[in-house]
Amino acid sequence: MKKKEYISKELFEIIERYIKGDMTLKESQDINQLIELDDEFKNNVEEVKAFISKTEEKKEELNNLVNNVETQPAKKNNYNFIHLRFKQLALATAFIIGFGSIYFFSFPENEKLYTKYYTPAQSLPNQNKKSDDIEFFNAMDKYNRGEYNAAIKTLQKLALKNPANDTLNYFIGVAHLANKNTDSAIPFLERTVQSKKTFPLISEANYYLGLAYLKEGKTKLAKQFLNESNTENSKKLISKLSN
Repeated sequence: MKKKEYISKELFEIIERYIKGDMTLKESQDINQLIELDDEFKNNVEEVKAFISKTEEKKEELNNLVNNVETQPAKKNNYNFIHLRFKQLALATAFIIGFGSIYFFSFPENEKLYTKYYTPAQSLPNQNKKSDDIEFFNAMDKYNRGEYNAAIKTLQKLALKNPANDTLNYFIGVAHLANKNTDSAIPFLERTVQSKKTFPLISEANYYLGLAYLKEGKTKLAKQFLNESNTENSKKLISKLSN
């Protein structure tokens, strides 16, 4: 039997937005394309749909139980009836909370590996060679201080002038990853590794892209990009994922 892939919280929230129609047209188109190309992701979408449907059913049952308790006429010595109703309410509530937290949000092996092997990417040293680099290195300083939102804002401003710049795309990606926005990190890291230009940090870009997919529960894609990286941690992770 194939081992079940767990769905990370981040991936669950993305798919939930897709199912509920809370995405932009472009985001929905990207998801539709991914469903067509990736059977594993397609299965993830179906699992989340089933979970949401089941949860809604249980919420409806819970609401019905609450309404029954509220509309039941008061009687003397009806302690047993009230006790039974509250027991039913407690069971229904526990099911909704427990089913979601155990099935989707338990701490699966991928999450453990991500936590063990993830450390924020190193920034470039401030060499101050050109005045044009001042904004970029200011962003690097913010990144090093953990001010990821501020760093991303500056880097994206620079990227508007040069959207194909691998260095900018790489650091926007790793800053999003450090800021725990995996879904935002992936497109920038994808752009970096798909570039045909020679990029000095291409191995690191593949490593962090592999980590991002690992965190989202996409083991197959994680392996694909980790195999493109020559970092020591990539080799260790591939070994762990192959076991």
